[in-house]
Amino acid sequence: MKDFNDCVSEYRRQVQKGEIVKAYRGLMEYMMNLRNHFRDRFPEYSFPGNIYSGYMDMTYFPVLTPELKAKGLKTAIVLIHDDVRFEAWLSGYNKQIQMKYWSLVREKGWDRYRVPESIKGIDSIVECDLALSPDFSDTASLTGTIETLAHKFIMDTETFFKDLD
Repeated sequence: MKDFNDCVSEYRRQVQKGEIVKAYRGLMEYMMNLRNHFRDRFPEYSFPGNIYSGYMDMTYFPVLTPELKAKGLKTAIVLIHDDVRFEAWLSGYNKQIQMKYWSLVREKGWDRYRVPESIKGIDSIVECDLALSPDFSDTASLTGTIETLAHKFIMDTETFFKDLD
């Protein structure tokens, strides 16, 4: 495995080529536009803070609905950088809340969406694929797909957790 200095040298070479900078900037702009789209389409939701840009591993923005927020839960629209895909995650405000609801999902056997085997080192309770091979040449269609699937995920999680406390 390369040491840190060798990795920085490779990073410098890649940044100087320009494609990585252009792609990263484009992805961040798309995420900002996607967040704005959600904010405009769902004024009943809140979108606190800014986009978390991560360490080139993931970028996300939170979506809070009144129902999930009351339980200490939030949804995140996530861009996974390593294979450039979009997911929606249900997460807790903290690890205690996350453990509580992850345990409930496992106990009730809810299998509509992907449930991590463990939450150790994981930020999600439940995960949903939104776009596995996004086509950035048609961002309007991509945004529509992400919106539709994310909204369904949010509605499904609200329904599931409605009567569980």
